[in-house]
Amino acid sequence: MSDTPTLFRKVLIANRGEIAVRVIRACRELGLETVAVFSDVDRDAMHVRYASEAYPIGPPPARDSYLSIEKILDVAKRAGADAIHPGYGFLAERPEFAQACIDEGIAFIGPPASAIGAMGDKVVARQTVEAAGVPIVPGTELDLPDEDLAHAAGLIGYPLLIKASAGGGGKGMRRVDRAEDFDNALHAARREAKAAFGEGAVYLEKLIEGARHIEIQVLADAHGNVIYLGERECSIQRRHQKLLEEAPSPFMDDELRQRMGEVAVAAARAVDYVNAGTIEFLVDKDRNFYFLEMNTRLQVEHPVTELVTNLDIVKEQIRIARGRKLSRTQEEIVMKGAAIECRINAEDPYNNFLPSTGHISAMTIPAGPGVRVDSGVTTGSEITPYYDPMLAKLICWGDTRGEALLRMRRALSEYRIMGVKTNIPFHQHLLDSTRFIAGMFDTTFVEERFDMS
Repeated sequence: MSDTPTLFRKVLIANRGEIAVRVIRACRELGLETVAVFSDVDRDAMHVRYASEAYPIGPPPARDSYLSIEKILDVAKRAGADAIHPGYGFLAERPEFAQACIDEGIAFIGPPASAIGAMGDKVVARQTVEAAGVPIVPGTELDLPDEDLAHAAGLIGYPLLIKASAGGGGKGMRRVDRAEDFDNALHAARREAKAAFGEGAVYLEKLIEGARHIEIQVLADAHGNVIYLGERECSIQRRHQKLLEEAPSPFMDDELRQRMGEVAVAAARAVDYVNAGTIEFLVDKDRNFYFLEMNTRLQVEHPVTELVTNLDIVKEQIRIARGRKLSRTQEEIVMKGAAIECRINAEDPYNNFLPSTGHISAMTIPAGPGVRVDSGVTTGSEITPYYDPMLAKLICWGDTRGEALLRMRRALSEYRIMGVKTNIPFHQHLLDSTRFIAGMFDTTFVEERFDMS
């Protein structure tokens, strides 16, 4: 491939909310026109107002709007968009969408369909990276019949996880601690996987107790260059959903970071990866790490990596899609300071995190040195039950983790959202936790050791 860029001038953002706004801003700074799409309830949304032009794509349910490949491609052709950025969620990890864009002569700002397909099926992904020398968690490799899975569970040993082969976000996942609970958990996991992803295929994985969830951001261009941008600590979770992320991890050291980074690069090379992606690992107490999955898209938590590396990942995605080489080499990637991201969700932390809907009647956004807010809402925005409850991401940077924590405390105290309940009180309690401040936590911390009272 030559260094001659692909000259696309107008980008359609096939998404909504804060990530659509984030991508639109990057495009505008690069002098690119933008096209927004919106469902009926998003007509007055922030991303619609920020784009150069916007088009309706149907009723609120995602299957009738943001998940409709046909509707989105129709808008792209009518608007004259010559590139599409999928953001995250919705169609971002659908290989058929990536391929449909290419078939229509529209640049897809993401990885090739082949890489999305290879890493999208978790069983295939495990087999692929294991062949490349990447350590994996012991488990099954195929969607076996129920009786064979029950036998395999006995060989793997309890506790273990039943996991959906497709999708993510904790859907179709069940923890099993005893053999007598296996059958019920298996049937429940298959039902949930079928409802969420259209197929009930599952596999088994040994549960690594006391594990950290650490992910490595990678970038790859079409010229054979693959680099890693350090790690993100993602262990603060509830029901397998991340709530807070930070970079670097307080658990990591330079030697482990380099080993995991090199393994992540090997995993990306195993599927001829191009563009931005993330390799997720579980790391046990003895610093042994195991491949969990690869997210073939931009991550929700990418801003913490941007702040510690001073690299705009969305602009880098566009650069790669234009056929350019990466703007930096591995030697030029230096992590400076520390960054923390709190996901601000419309939910009530005092009522089992029940989602909250309504109109935002007033809002005060924190600011000041080292504070960044990626938001998809403003005063007057309607929060509906149709989509993910995340309203915004609050990200704070500091010279040290301690400074970043203090800055985040200050920023959370300034954040005011009226009209809907939010999880801001949860984050404030978390940042007061002695164990969290000391970096003494794992993926079970929130649900098993953290008390909101």
